[in-house]
Amino acid sequence: MAHLDRVHASQLTDVGRVRSHNEDFMGCLVPSSAEERLEHGWLYIVADGVGGAEAGEVASQLATERVIYHFQHNDGKSDEERLWRAIRAANDDVRALAAERGGGYMATTLVAAHFRDSSLLIANVGDSRCYHWRDGELRQITRDQSLVAKLLDEGAITEEEALVHPRRNVILSSLGSSREPQIDFYTEQFEADDKVLLCSDGLIRYVTDSEIAALLDELAVDEATQMLVDLANERGGSDNITVTLLEWATEAETAPQLVVSADAVAPEQMPSYGLWVYTFFLALVQCILILLIWWALRV
Repeated sequence: MAHLDRVHASQLTDVGRVRSHNEDFMGCLVPSSAEERLEHGWLYIVADGVGGAEAGEVASQLATERVIYHFQHNDGKSDEERLWRAIRAANDDVRALAAERGGGYMATTLVAAHFRDSSLLIANVGDSRCYHWRDGELRQITRDQSLVAKLLDEGAITEEEALVHPRRNVILSSLGSSREPQIDFYTEQFEADDKVLLCSDGLIRYVTDSEIAALLDELAVDEATQMLVDLANERGGSDNITVTLLEWATEAETAPQLVVSADAVAPEQMPSYGLWVYTFFLALVQCILILLIWWALRV
């Protein structure tokens, strides 16, 4: 079992080529001490806001920040319960702000990855996604809460039709849109060098799963993140694009320590008389050698 020691996280969000502002938001909770690591683990979030004017932009940021806050400050008995409570509380916060601003529509998708030890917990509302990459193979963990995904499950449309469906942007659940959002949870086990990708639909609209897998296989985390965003932009960039890519490494083995006997004495700790004895012994040996050479020459 791999023990989590370090997370290499690469996070990038881009407004795209069409939108005037970015309604995506990303955030994270990273432990700064061993105590925080044990108490909270790691938490990464990607949110994609929806709503008129700047409502989506505000909703995605508020939801992300409030989920992190509530996760740190609730006493759930498990990580899943804590995260469930945090998302529900953040949903109330978004709805409260919308009411304060006059009751306009304000909502956001949200996908969160939480992990400690070798356990990965994913929470999802809406159609932002989480993928798990291992040994060259990419697998989508989350299921989109969207109209197109529902039609696919029911066999009403094909995967090819889903790609061009006129209502492919319609989501069935979001934070802020109802009192009780649908929150789907998924659990995974991870190993050293596994990668987890969180992204908004601005990426998956233009980059296929097979292309994502190839890039994660060939490039370092930071390079892959930038390439994914660049590809989505090159192919249209009609939506905001957000990518959070996480890679784990095992704990570095503790270097073996040199065990020194308690009886051993370092040279600088030797008493001074020991040096005099050593010098006298060398001088005596030299005298004997000189006498032997003199005697040999006489003979």
